[in-house]
Amino acid sequence: MKNVTFRKLQSLLAIETHRKIVDAAKALGLTAPAITLQLKQLEEDAGVTLFERMPHGMFPTEAGKVFLEAAREIDERLQRLDDDINAFRRVKRGHITVGAVSTVRYFAAPLFAAFSKEYPDVHLELIIDRRDETIARLKDRAVDIALLGRPPRDISVRATVFGEHSLVVVSAPGHPLAGRPDITKAEIANEHFLHRGKGSGTRTFFERFLKDIPGRLDGPSTEMETVEDIKQAVMADLGIAFLSMQSVAAEVQAGQLAVLDVVGLPIRRQWFAISRSDRAVTPVMAAFQAFLATRGETFLPSFSDPAKVPA
Repeated sequence: MKNVTFRKLQSLLAIETHRKIVDAAKALGLTAPAITLQLKQLEEDAGVTLFERMPHGMFPTEAGKVFLEAAREIDERLQRLDDDINAFRRVKRGHITVGAVSTVRYFAAPLFAAFSKEYPDVHLELIIDRRDETIARLKDRAVDIALLGRPPRDISVRATVFGEHSLVVVSAPGHPLAGRPDITKAEIANEHFLHRGKGSGTRTFFERFLKDIPGRLDGPSTEMETVEDIKQAVMADLGIAFLSMQSVAAEVQAGQLAVLDVVGLPIRRQWFAISRSDRAVTPVMAAFQAFLATRGETFLPSFSDPAKVPA
């Protein structure tokens, strides 16, 4: 493998991303024949095929995936080197990719704007998705830090708390249970719930909360794609929902939604900034984690006691 160079590995990464030689060449500022030649040289040197050529694009073989993993690790190490050198030069610049669960979108804009103001030369990329997908990206090293309501258990991580959030049940203001004190789980179990699909954090806690009610998890419910869809349906009195208080704070304050006073709620949880423990913390990652630890909580929408918010 003496002829392997990082430039050739970059070409493999570009082919994986763009699926076509011509598009990979454009992304790298090279010609298509140059990319083709680099791929051919790597395949000849390795003695294996790295990409399958198909009508709808090029896809890595198992051997190709091994090359791509090495390319990503080298690219990551060079990025860390760049950040380290910049830190020595006292230049606060670099790149960080943050993955986050859906509820983060309700406070992401002011938080990331404040961080960018403090570190104007840091390029910050945010990817918001379901919990399962966010954890998968952390495992695959596609994100540097993940913002989650609880750390994953099947991967070794560093976890830093940067605030709290509460899980509550909300309804339309005119719902029969709105304004009633001490609603029991059994009463709630009879209601039609609107929730997200399997894999979302709130869905997991909803199931845990009602698991001791026989048959409830098979009761009437409707799955929806986004929290925004759920909120609109609840406001239309099509059902009730189990959500993070931070995702409904604006609607509760505006009187469009009511927080139900359910026994055992709210469930108070913490927000974590999570990174893999098997990778070095870059100066940019350290700066972002320190920013979250010291200022993150100030950007979180909350009530002092969400269960007591009037309907």
